[in-house]
Amino acid sequence: MPHRKFNKLLRDFYNRPTLEICHDILGKYIIYNSSEGKLSAKIVEVEAYIAVNDPASHAYRGKTERNKPMFGNPGFSYVYFIYGMYHCFNFVTEPEGQAAAILLRGAEPEEGINFFRSNSKVVKDYQLLNGPGKFCRSFNINLVHNNIDLTGELIYFEDRNQKVKNIIESSRIGIKSGQEKLWRFYDNDSMAVSVKKNRNKVGV
Repeated sequence: MPHRKFNKLLRDFYNRPTLEICHDILGKYIIYNSSEGKLSAKIVEVEAYIAVNDPASHAYRGKTERNKPMFGNPGFSYVYFIYGMYHCFNFVTEPEGQAAAILLRGAEPEEGINFFRSNSKVVKDYQLLNGPGKFCRSFNINLVHNNIDLTGELIYFEDRNQKVKNIIESSRIGIKSGQEKLWRFYDNDSMAVSVKKNRNKVGV
């Protein structure tokens, strides 16, 4: 069988309105060329964080040492540590200085399942990456991976020509402010979504 060529997402993909990218990133694959080999997963759930008028965004009150990547060039990673135990992986969107990012909340494992399992205690494959903390734990992503250029060769996204047809918008998870914004987007046909909380179907 001939090798299929997939297209890496380049800078122009990220240099666009964040909510538009949230729709487009679903069904795309994250690739990590780790020291343990190639790891990959299909993105099925994301959340948007945009500093302007979004009190839930880390950048809402301005630039700090922690959130500095959000103010940088689009297409870079933003990884942070919360609750003293979880890492969360985001990628920066919109032009430099706009302070916006998309959090990866859920993915379906593809390549590297044995490695994911070695970092996780869950039983089912679809549970390995169904939550932002579980995603980073299974991929072994931490603060070392903060502010990485996602158009490079270490970690990147690629289009494998899989269109998501059943997208749901809902409020974001685990926040106290900005709950009225329907800025979580997920593939309603995937079992790897962390929480199915239907609010508004936007694709059929």
